[in-house]
Amino acid sequence: MKRLLIIILSILILSPSFGSLFIYASFKINQKEIAKTICVQRKAAFNSCNGRCQLQRSIKKYSENERKMQDSLKEKAELVYVQNTVEVNFGTIPVTESKENTSVLFEKKPIGASNLTFHPPLC
Repeated sequence: MKRLLIIILSILILSPSFGSLFIYASFKINQKEIAKTICVQRKAAFNSCNGRCQLQRSIKKYSENERKMQDSLKEKAELVYVQNTVEVNFGTIPVTESKENTSVLFEKKPIGASNLTFHPPLC
């Protein structure tokens, strides 16, 4: 089931790449009918076109549509990169000083230090 889903999604993703191939394949399948009905030179006795003029028109139309789609995608992509700037105002906080003596640790001299935790590494 997963493989089937993967194959279908892959075909859908790759199908725009093969657009002109699909146009050519449909032309080859229907070439005789196109040469009889749509071709500009269909009334000529020795028709050397065989509907190729219609193939060229179809491919040209497909490429123009593809170019238009790419241009619209570029315009949409350019719209994505527009950046809005936001102005931020930072207010000041007043500083209040305490009149109490908070340096209790530094009023007295140290009594002693422990040498047990500080020792050189043993090799």
